[in-house]
Amino acid sequence: MPTSPAASISVRFFISYRSQDPDLSLAQNFYEAIKAAGHEAFMAGESIRLGEKWPQRIDEELKLCDYFLLLLSERSATSEMVTEEVRQAKELQDGSDQHKPVILPIRVNFAWSAPLNYDLRGYLQQVQQREWNSPADTPKILQEIFSLVATGDVERLADGETSSDFFPSSPSHPLTLSPPLPVAEPELPEGQVDLASAFYIERPPIESRCYEAIWKPGSLIRIKAPRQMGKTSLMARILHQASQQDYLTVPLSFQLADGKVFADLDKFLQWFCASVGRRLRLPNKLADYWDEIYGSKDNCTAYFEEYLLPEINQPLALGLDEVDRIFQYPEIANDFFGLLRAWHEDAKNRDIWKKLRLVVVHSTEVYIPMNINQSPFNVGLPIELSEFNTQQVLDLARRHGLNWSLTQIEQLMAMVGGHPYLVRVALYHIARQDITLNVLLQTAPTEAGPYSDHLRRHLWNLEQRPELAAAIKKVVANTSPVRLNSIQCFKLLSMGLLQQQGNDVTPRCDLYRQYFCDRLRVS
Repeated sequence: MPTSPAASISVRFFISYRSQDPDLSLAQNFYEAIKAAGHEAFMAGESIRLGEKWPQRIDEELKLCDYFLLLLSERSATSEMVTEEVRQAKELQDGSDQHKPVILPIRVNFAWSAPLNYDLRGYLQQVQQREWNSPADTPKILQEIFSLVATGDVERLADGETSSDFFPSSPSHPLTLSPPLPVAEPELPEGQVDLASAFYIERPPIESRCYEAIWKPGSLIRIKAPRQMGKTSLMARILHQASQQDYLTVPLSFQLADGKVFADLDKFLQWFCASVGRRLRLPNKLADYWDEIYGSKDNCTAYFEEYLLPEINQPLALGLDEVDRIFQYPEIANDFFGLLRAWHEDAKNRDIWKKLRLVVVHSTEVYIPMNINQSPFNVGLPIELSEFNTQQVLDLARRHGLNWSLTQIEQLMAMVGGHPYLVRVALYHIARQDITLNVLLQTAPTEAGPYSDHLRRHLWNLEQRPELAAAIKKVVANTSPVRLNSIQCFKLLSMGLLQQQGNDVTPRCDLYRQYFCDRLRVS
């Protein structure tokens, strides 16, 4: 096994992997080799002691590590915990002057053509990657990693520079978030549902109303729902319908923007303009339209009004996903959302703005104070996605080849409700004969069940926010609805853990009540 060329340079590695082979064995090999080379390595299965609180330990190690070694296999690419680790590593990197931790993805028997989920695709689209196809690749990859550490070339790679010797660039990806390749049945839910998927369930009359709205000049569609309820899938279908009418379409997720973008309004609006222009394949002309004499909003409006929109001969459907990210920055949020509202209003009178159609997607109510006359959240077509009803779950079961009775549907829904993601996970594993309905219902709220990865991600996020953990503990401990602080309530609703009953809340489903009662030690 290779050793580090410069043993005097000791750095910390965080190894992200799925606890199943081939990931597990490969992670163990990397862990042992990194330690033997004189570096420090964290691997959850090896480094976390019995009884130690794993959420806090993972947080600490992510903050301390210099390199984030991501083993990206077919299994880990669908893991919520792995995706969350990548998200937090990317967030830490964005906020670090040293660009730490540096993310080093290794595709483990995972072809370049294999589709990544919506989030990973965004986090890794500009990150160089390496392939592992057999144990013969292990020494070569380790040698490359140690050379990078010794020479400091990873610092340059973090800034997007390429190196012909180390970590060759991954194949180029389209700038637009095009639908992934069709997949075989049954289909594991992993973010946006394929446009070609047989498992997308319509919720009439939502789709037809959205398709009608996007064809109207200057239209604005607002889609609200908690995580994993189908918002991005619906947005993709709206944009697809627009493209069928020869519209240009641009999907833009704010979750994928670097943290530094939100430093001030000017930087944010420049990023916004440049991102839309880039996806339209138009040259960046910010220098020609950005004049410090004028305000940032004026410059942004001029960029669209005098450059982007005149350059195109078709209507533009612009899908803005994960706009909740901006709620954390009230000063930027007020100005940006006020700008969207102004453009929507201008479309009533000015032809240039009639070209623009907006789809705004968010996970919860807007909890920042906004002038009612400047907010885009009280105009346009409001769409709120609900859970599947019994007939829709029955339809989905049949699409998975399951000839279930209403009694079986009701048993599943008693545990997970009509939550689209949770229902699809159950049907996927049952259709593959990985598990029976009875065993799933017994193990669902435990670490041994098919939801363990999903539940651990939620627990990790709650442990990072003690006030939210205390709030959810209060809710699951009560059999009747509970009144919460409004901000805590908004955030937990956004995460999809709660459902509203008037001004009060209850757990979204019995799965969450049982799991958090146990993990948060509710007496």
